[in-house]
Amino acid sequence: MFDPARAGDTQRLRAGLEAGVPADLADAKGDTLLMPAAYYGHADTLRMFVTFGVDLNRPNERGKTPLACAVFKKESAVVRALLDAGADPSAGAPSACHTA
Repeated sequence: MFDPARAGDTQRLRAGLEAGVPADLADAKGDTLLMPAAYYGHADTLRMFVTFGVDLNRPNERGKTPLACAVFKKESAVVRALLDAGADPSAGAPSACHTA
């Protein structure tokens, strides 16, 4: 599921989530599916994850949140989508505010 998240394959991800894949599925580094979607600039995929109740502020093992990664990558559409969905810019370490 992480390859489709990196690629922004929203249809494949939606099918997986509808089949029971947890929205907050995480890899060994603590990155949820939302992290690569945010990092690689897939705002539509991110908005789909929101409908499945993904934790927008869940940090990975290094303390980074999807919002901080999107800010770092200068993915403005993803930053806007995360903020609109309720992501906390002060969550994580470094937070999105510190990253900016």
